[in-house]
Amino acid sequence: MDKTHVKLISKEPRETFYIGKVLGENLHVGDVVALVGELGAGKTCLTQGIARGLGIPESYQITSPTFTLMNEYPGKIVLYHLDLYRLSGVGALEELGYEEYFRGGGVLVIEWAEKIRDVLPDETLFVSLAYLDDNRREIDIYSGVNRIIMISAALERGGF
Repeated sequence: MDKTHVKLISKEPRETFYIGKVLGENLHVGDVVALVGELGAGKTCLTQGIARGLGIPESYQITSPTFTLMNEYPGKIVLYHLDLYRLSGVGALEELGYEEYFRGGGVLVIEWAEKIRDVLPDETLFVSLAYLDDNRREIDIYSGVNRIIMISAALERGGF
């Protein structure tokens, strides 16, 4: 698959959330979103936006499942939110039967996805978040050409 990317600068958490919301509005059942970035880069904030874009009700507080490993949120499309921060690697994940989530009936968002990069589906949407300062983040979104065109257009319509 030809991959390309779009690079954005988020000036504040609200913009990171908005970028996530636009992504969520453009995701479909079976999509996998791999989030990469250091602690505090905005992975959970972006996931909160994705959740709202997927139609997850405001009544659900979207938190990082660092200690539970996986959170599931019902909505127009189910969100499976996986956090691999404490995981040592693919071997530990295999014990949990992670493959069913790649084929599941929802969208899978994976924080610290670099730990399992080799087992991610080819169609995975990669999002890299880099800490620039207390508020600003560089967000690079990588995917196939058609998806990047669609996401770029949606962000432009929203004034980004």
